[in-house]
Amino acid sequence: MGIKPLLSRRHDVHGSGLGVHRWVVERTISWLHQAKRLRVRWEVRDDMHEAFLKLRCALICWSTLKRGLS
Repeated sequence: MGIKPLLSRRHDVHGSGLGVHRWVVERTISWLHQAKRLRVRWEVRDDMHEAFLKLRCALICWSTLKRGLS
């Protein structure tokens, strides 16, 4: 399809606008990797891995909302 990934280095000056909000993705992946089961994939079945991924995303959303309400 002719799509090439372009990831910029941290704190590099560039005019393309890529990587401006890179920390959002890195932070979210680190939150997901706090669950060891997602960091080291032990499940053979894809549907089980996806279920644990969705559960972790729901827990992240819950904790974020809970923190915002207090």
